[in-house]
Amino acid sequence: MYAYIKGVVTDRNDQQIVIENNGIGYLINCPLGISAEIGGIGDEVTVYLYQSVKEDDISLYGFNSRDQKEMFLKLITVSGIGPKVAHTICASLSAEQIAAAVMSNNVALLTGVKGLGKKTAERIILELKDKLKAQLGGSASVSTTPVALSAAGMGDTGVMQDAVGALVVLGYKDQEAADAVAGAYEDGIGLEDLIRKALKLAAGKKFS
Repeated sequence: MYAYIKGVVTDRNDQQIVIENNGIGYLINCPLGISAEIGGIGDEVTVYLYQSVKEDDISLYGFNSRDQKEMFLKLITVSGIGPKVAHTICASLSAEQIAAAVMSNNVALLTGVKGLGKKTAERIILELKDKLKAQLGGSASVSTTPVALSAAGMGDTGVMQDAVGALVVLGYKDQEAADAVAGAYEDGIGLEDLIRKALKLAAGKKFS
C-alpha cells in the first residue's frame, strides 16, 4: 500500500499523470481537476496515493492533499461508490465542498458532478452522516458532544457545529476539529469557508 510518492512529472493527459521516482515511471489516475493543482511537466511534486487492487487490474489514484485523499476514502465506504466514481467526485469538488454538502444536505451540489444522480447523492449524504453519528456516539448532530459544545460557545453555533462535523467526517478527532473550528471562526463566515480555514489549521497542527 502506498501513502504518497515524491518525484518529477514526466507526462500527463486529461486523466493520468506519470511520476518518475528512482528511474521508475508510475502511471497514476489523476483527472485535470486534481492534477492541475499538483504541478506541470518537469515539476518535482508530492502526490498522495490510493492503490486499487482487483482480480484483473491494479491501479493508482492520485490526490493533491491528505484531506482530498481522506475524503476519497470516506466516499468509497458508501455503498455503490467505487474508486472511479469517488475519484470523479474529488476531481469535481474540493474536500470542504463535499463535507459541507454532507453536513448541509446539499444534494444539488453533489448532483452537479457529471454522472452522479440524485439517489446516489442522497445515499452519500445519508451514509456519511450515519458514520458521523456512529463516531460521535449516537447523534448526527455534533452539538451533543461536550467538546463540540465548548467550541460552539460563540458565534453561529449551527455553522460551527456543521463545520466540526465536516472535519470529523474527514478523519479528524472531535477535539482537533472543535479546536480548529473555534480558531477559524469569524462573524459572518459561511460553512464552506469555515471548513476550508479550519482544515488548514487542523492540518498544520496534525502534521507540524
